[in-house]
Amino acid sequence: MSLRRLLFLLLLTLPLISCRRGIGGWEDPGAGARWFSLDSNAVVLISPFDGSRDTIPTDRPVRSLVCMSTSYVGYLSAIGAEDAVTGVSGLSYVSNPSVRERAVEVGYDAAPDYEGILSLHPDLVLAYTVSDAEPRFLGVLRSLGVRVALVNDHLESHPLARAEYIRLFGALTGRRSMADSVYAAVCEAYENQRVAGGPRKKVLVNIPYGDQWFIPGGGNYMTRLIGDAGGLVLGAQPGESESSVISVEKAYSLAQEADAWLHPGWCKSRADLLSAHPLFSGFPIDRMLIYNNNRRQAPGGGNDFWESGAARPDLLLKDLVRVFRGEDTDSLTYYLKLE
Repeated sequence: MSLRRLLFLLLLTLPLISCRRGIGGWEDPGAGARWFSLDSNAVVLISPFDGSRDTIPTDRPVRSLVCMSTSYVGYLSAIGAEDAVTGVSGLSYVSNPSVRERAVEVGYDAAPDYEGILSLHPDLVLAYTVSDAEPRFLGVLRSLGVRVALVNDHLESHPLARAEYIRLFGALTGRRSMADSVYAAVCEAYENQRVAGGPRKKVLVNIPYGDQWFIPGGGNYMTRLIGDAGGLVLGAQPGESESSVISVEKAYSLAQEADAWLHPGWCKSRADLLSAHPLFSGFPIDRMLIYNNNRRQAPGGGNDFWESGAARPDLLLKDLVRVFRGEDTDSLTYYLKLE
């Protein structure tokens, strides 16, 4: 192993160790955020692709923030700092009503509104990437004098690791102490509800997109969440964080042993589900627990599961534990039973 590779791996483990022994106090060594760390006067963003670091000073709170992901709105809302959001990509999908009414639409990666972004005079534009290739529009913004940074919370594989980004946004907005308190409470609530042993509900996840059915890997955020609630994702590849693709016919086979079916796309009823694909009529849906995560949707169709839910995995877990235990689910926060 090269010295450069060894140093890279050591750098990646530092946030895990500090988070495990710090704010949250949980026992899972994989529960700490991997792709950022906090210094006394700075946020350090870590690339999941090459380990490079981007340091953002926190000596002055951010007052104008452009968010290219709605999950950032969720973290800010958790600490009462959503007023810092002045621009959002996909504004109509935002669930927070105050942000939706006050912020402005700034376009998408492929077609950003440069003039609109510049008119906001943002202290910072936060974006994300899904590969080691940085979005081209970020370079354009830098050339225009705009400070930009990449936040990769979506690449964290543990629910509490994603929630720890509350602390990142607390540091940026001058609310570090509050953010630490909120995050510690989320961790405690999550751990108190986590199902550590006992029999597991066998869970089928998703519906096909075209002819492809995506199943989250065994190390994936969603698989961990379902596992901590007492479920077992059928077809999940052990140790993989990325999703794998199975055929609809393979899903048909998995469905025969499933106790529950989660996240069936756009469906809000069993009638919707039966109309979504002809093979679904052969699924044993009469005996399955079927729930979708789309109870809370914004007027434009956005799903609050991915906004406020990113900051509150304790509430996601609470919903799923009740689902798997067959408890009263009329007052679930994010999940909707398909009748």
